[in-house]
Amino acid sequence: MALRGTNQEFGRPYNRRIVLESIRRFGPIARGDIAQHVGLTVQTVSTIVRELEEQGYILSVREEPKGRGLPPATLRINPEGGYAVGIHLTPLGIDAALINLSGDVIESAHREAPHAAPDEAFEAIGAMVAELTGRRAGGRVIGIGMALPGPFGVDTMSFVGPTTMAGWKDVALRERLTAATGLPAFFENDMAAAAMGERLYGLGIQHSEYYYLYFGVGLGGAMLHDGSVLRGAWGNAGEIGHIPVVPGGERCPCGNRGCLERYISLEARGRWSGDDADWVAGVAPIFRNAIATIENLFDPETIVLGGLASPTLLEHLAAAAEPLHNSVSARTDRAASRILVAQGGQHAVLRGAAALAVSGVLSPRFGQIFTAKRQREGDPLKGGEIAA
Repeated sequence: MALRGTNQEFGRPYNRRIVLESIRRFGPIARGDIAQHVGLTVQTVSTIVRELEEQGYILSVREEPKGRGLPPATLRINPEGGYAVGIHLTPLGIDAALINLSGDVIESAHREAPHAAPDEAFEAIGAMVAELTGRRAGGRVIGIGMALPGPFGVDTMSFVGPTTMAGWKDVALRERLTAATGLPAFFENDMAAAAMGERLYGLGIQHSEYYYLYFGVGLGGAMLHDGSVLRGAWGNAGEIGHIPVVPGGERCPCGNRGCLERYISLEARGRWSGDDADWVAGVAPIFRNAIATIENLFDPETIVLGGLASPTLLEHLAAAAEPLHNSVSARTDRAASRILVAQGGQHAVLRGAAALAVSGVLSPRFGQIFTAKRQREGDPLKGGEIAA
């Protein structure tokens, strides 16, 4: 992914973000190398670096000289330079975590809150955030991100069925989250949030064009293009779980029959009476077809399997999908496997939710212009921020 500076009117904050993003992705890195990466002058980069050092977001390290002259100082992210809170809201309860700038989970908490109404949920979130941040006295919390099941704003699919949150239609999520915590707030559907977390802290560091297949209560996905989630016209791109794959199959809460997530998801696994091995063997043909569909639609470098399912279960699914169908991804010059398994486990969505805040506050977001436009035109993600 190429990060390039800009001279447009919003250039200063954007340049600051891309310098910080370069340090996060490539550090330890020298000022001159950053300038080459982002297309800015060394003087401009040095000015930005000085500000970031003063604010504690980055650290400057100089190696011991091995010959004549001093080696250039290199820069890296300061893990303790700030924290973000990640919230994952599901029909079962609320999970929260305090995460540093390197993606490490510092503290975490869980509240049982089955099918929580908004007032109940935001009261609990406020208390959980106060407890998590209170134990890190003096630590700077830069923002909060919340992930919850989608899709959003679809009358016949949103807020129905076991994977979604009944009673949350038209809730001003960003405003309520800020009011409950006092923090800059961002939100996203859980699959896109997990994909963002993988981009900042996982396999996305090596890949900029990949599809993240999210195994949660349901099944979804997100295509990462140049490090950004492709969102679609209304922010719901990636609902692969609602592609009908079995003609006349099981009825789905969305109203269709034979949807993919009725067979491949944690909810589907929970309805299976046998063990994991039996379930994997039973759904392997459907999963193999799904992989070929994703590859032919998106032409990704690789497909990353992640979400709330255990890495062990995902490894078994990946193995059972072999031999993969022929597709546009069946290339002889591949540098990466067609399927990779993320190692985030149960913290995948929490890291992703926190990544929304890190990305929203500190990382490049050309999408901020389009966010403002969409909100003026009545974006269905009411009160939300679109993290790019």
